[in-house]
Amino acid sequence: MTDAQDTAAMSPLRTTGGAPPDDVTSDAGAPIPLLEPREGIPPVVTTAGELAQVVAAFAAGTGPVAVDAERASGYRYGQRAYLVQLRREGAGSALVDPVACPDLSALGEAIDGAEWVLHAATQDLPCLREIGMVPRRLFDTELAGRLAGFPRVGLGAMVEGVLGYTLEKGHSAVDWSTRPLPEPWLRYAALDVELLVDLRDALEKELDRQGKLEWALQEFDAIASAEPAPPRKDPWRRTSGMHKVRRRRQMAVVRELWLTRDQVAQRRDISPGKVLGDAAIVEAALALPPNTHALAALPGFGHRMGRRQLEQWQTAIDRAKALPDSELPQPGAAAAGPPPPRSWADKDPAAAARLSAARAAVSALAERLSLPQENLVSPDTVRRLCWEPPVPPTPDAVSATLSALGARPWQIELVTPALTRALSATGA
Repeated sequence: MTDAQDTAAMSPLRTTGGAPPDDVTSDAGAPIPLLEPREGIPPVVTTAGELAQVVAAFAAGTGPVAVDAERASGYRYGQRAYLVQLRREGAGSALVDPVACPDLSALGEAIDGAEWVLHAATQDLPCLREIGMVPRRLFDTELAGRLAGFPRVGLGAMVEGVLGYTLEKGHSAVDWSTRPLPEPWLRYAALDVELLVDLRDALEKELDRQGKLEWALQEFDAIASAEPAPPRKDPWRRTSGMHKVRRRRQMAVVRELWLTRDQVAQRRDISPGKVLGDAAIVEAALALPPNTHALAALPGFGHRMGRRQLEQWQTAIDRAKALPDSELPQPGAAAAGPPPPRSWADKDPAAAARLSAARAAVSALAERLSLPQENLVSPDTVRRLCWEPPVPPTPDAVSATLSALGARPWQIELVTPALTRALSATGA
């Protein structure tokens, strides 16, 4: 049994309190509302001169750097950053407008040697990369919370549970492309990084207490060194409700409408869902309307849609209807890897038995370690291992397979015995 297994088995999870800013303490342990940043709301950086001052201040600062980014998901096309927030000891907090200052590579270089502290890093790293900010080292407070066994790992819940402060939650889903940004939104944004380093320090202590700090460091390294995700192949296949579309001609309509919608959304810089909903695309694909009059009768293409818009969508539908059979999309273009688990019992009953045993083993181990199963080992990794297991499934062979599938050393060490036993018991 590892130190972490021993800790998880012997003692319940506790949270470690962090030192509050200034000398504020709570009464009877009640959480304290965090209403204002320590130095007030910093001005939004919008000019090259202001950015240079921030770069110099953060280069001269010390310790980790809290970093956050706000996007306009659901309002604008893509996932670009519309505000970047930072905080560092000796530099204070900064709010930078990446629309006015689209190249923040100098700021990224100024803090290149520091550890970046982010919450749910994989959400923010793509938009930060676009503006020239790429960390070499990071600490993800959300992932740290998962590994430490916290049941709620949102930033607000973590700050309250670990540090004893409540953060305002009202502006997380606003349109951050709005200019100028209202003062309450800026206050919310500044507070998001106000205690991030304090939270990082407390979580580091808790992970160390549980014997899980090395696990977390390996996970953080994996995130920081990961290559950008490649563009999705055939993203139109992810249209919500696609499972209703069975015929190839109907699939072609989905594809043409999706591509047309994407072009319009990109040109107008608005969320594709605001141009045309997925449900409307699927309805049109199922109905194959012959003209705009029939199209207008379908849900999602109602009376508020203008004639030119209807003609635009009908033209896309007509293109799909005119395609020769050889150019129609194939149904169920299989992704790389094993088939969906629901079909395993029919396709390969032995593999289905292996997967059931492996999942049970992983679930039991994750519960003992107070870890989410998906953080102990990726469900996709388990599926791939069970679909094509090494023969015979020796510990060395299972370890090698897990490593080839991208599992980290700490994961391999923990799950190899359990998965080896599961594969052996089911006759792999």
